[in-house]
Amino acid sequence: MPPIVIDVAELAKFGAAWQRNGENLSRTPPFSSGDLGRLIDMAVGRSLAVMLGGVPIVSPSANALTAPQADCVEVGPVRIVGGVRPQNFDVGYRPDGVRFAFDSKTLNDKKSVGKNWQNMVNDLATEATTVHSRFPHAIVAFVVAVPEPCLGGAQRTALVETLERLARRTGVEGSPYMAEAITLLVWKPADGSVSDSIPQENSPLRLENFAPTVETVYRRRYKGLPPHTE
Repeated sequence: MPPIVIDVAELAKFGAAWQRNGENLSRTPPFSSGDLGRLIDMAVGRSLAVMLGGVPIVSPSANALTAPQADCVEVGPVRIVGGVRPQNFDVGYRPDGVRFAFDSKTLNDKKSVGKNWQNMVNDLATEATTVHSRFPHAIVAFVVAVPEPCLGGAQRTALVETLERLARRTGVEGSPYMAEAITLLVWKPADGSVSDSIPQENSPLRLENFAPTVETVYRRRYKGLPPHTE
């Protein structure tokens, strides 16, 4: 699986909008919080499609419970009926049921981080549970994007440590509320670059660890199985 590449020039445009808007992203396009999520979703979808052999990337049919093509990556909203509730994910691969489900989450200002990060963590655990309870072999993955100036010291430590605890599901017998891969994407509004120090170098939450983690788990669970056989 190729590395997840977030275009720095595009991210810099979000940074400029963030600064113009009083250190926050609007909900209204262009360069809204939703637009940022879609930028991340497409980057994940492109890498996943390459890993799967160059399969097409398609838009899901609204509320459809199966993919519009036999073998394709869907870039959301991907409707999945799980064991807890129906849930729309941002990227999916479901050739015979759910094999990969991904969501991006954005926290875009200091107030949002302080008020909402724990609720967001609850959402991640619930989304992982709703997939894994029906599809235990599925890979559930997340990217959480936060502007660097919004993360204070103690709060940053709590967020990193909590996400690291959630990103530990390596086998199908693992706890359903955990995810196979989580990235904490800390980006700099000043220039659109991604922080090289948060999370720390040995953290599983770093962006460069996302693709190899997903590929390792996917190969372990699906290598040699259709549609990957001649």
